[in-house]
Amino acid sequence: MNMCRTGVANLPLHGGKAPSWLTGRMRKLAKEIASIMIEEQGTDKFIARLSDPYWFQAFGCVLAYDWHSSGVTTVVTGILKSALSPEEHGVAVCGGKGKTSRKTPSDIAAVGQKFGFSQQSIDDLTYTSRITAKVDNTAIQAGYQLYHHAFLVTKNEKWAVIQQGMSDQDQSARRYHWLSENTKCFVEEPHNAIVGNVKRERALNMVAKQSDAARKASVDLSKEPTRKLMNLIQSAAKPLNQASLQDWLPKTSDLWQQTLTTLNMPRNINWDTLARAYEFQPSNYEELLSVKGVGPATVRGLALVAELVYGEEPCWEDPVKFSFAYGGKDGVPFPVDCKAMDESIEILRDSVQQAKIGEKEKLQSLKRLRRYVPKDTNS
Repeated sequence: MNMCRTGVANLPLHGGKAPSWLTGRMRKLAKEIASIMIEEQGTDKFIARLSDPYWFQAFGCVLAYDWHSSGVTTVVTGILKSALSPEEHGVAVCGGKGKTSRKTPSDIAAVGQKFGFSQQSIDDLTYTSRITAKVDNTAIQAGYQLYHHAFLVTKNEKWAVIQQGMSDQDQSARRYHWLSENTKCFVEEPHNAIVGNVKRERALNMVAKQSDAARKASVDLSKEPTRKLMNLIQSAAKPLNQASLQDWLPKTSDLWQQTLTTLNMPRNINWDTLARAYEFQPSNYEELLSVKGVGPATVRGLALVAELVYGEEPCWEDPVKFSFAYGGKDGVPFPVDCKAMDESIEILRDSVQQAKIGEKEKLQSLKRLRRYVPKDTNS
């Protein structure tokens, strides 16, 4: 059985823009490495590498970008978008940062036409892009708002997602990796990796396996008539001779969590959205999430009431594993995965050696790669 690894990188939120003299060189090197890897291993293996947090970080390091910066996500995927050609490489990057992420559907349609996909395949890929963003922005609530969404698709209709959210309160970022090969269900343990440098004490995780019963209860609630659901929420907010819903919420000193977990019932519930859900009658949690207008407050409200009404508690464990990009030699905070790191380094080292670039550029790239290796390991 293949176990998906959850890796973690320190991603402080950095502003600014990569200079053109750097991005030009990064684009040239990225194209060379990608061309060699795709020729030798194929497009599916290439996007699988990008979904590996160890390889992604090492790749950013080789391309001369700060390994620890939140910008490694946006810049590396942006460089790949301009360096890769669907016709030449058989893989394309759709979407991007900020407003560019909204163009993902049109990017997917354009790429699909170049690859000769059917309209149904294009629609399915567009839906995949939308639901992966919905999950990380809504079903997981840890204080991060998505601002970057990169959707990679191959000529074989395989896909990967690399998206990132930011927290203005503590100036940190969190990256989410998805891979079609490893995503068996969009709403239960779907990620290939989640990386970040902050682990919350409590974060609503509705895609955890432990939240299965809470998901089912949320779906059942959404299928109730809106007036009945409103009465349930109002009675749950302040039942007679019982503590209020606000008292039930987790206590925390973090300002973002106070905002995250505060539900002034029923004011924060979008009743028009729940009316649409009732009319739609979703058969599962994925369908509930896909209803237009279902956002964090609706998901949270249904989850909280599901526990009060059905006794089904959602998972409040933050899915990120607190660590650094490759762990520490002393096992703190996370043992080094030497095998994974060695493999990533070896692949990139061979690719750089074979790249059709100058010897000076090769030496500089290999020198940057060595910075990624912990000094006291046998790598």
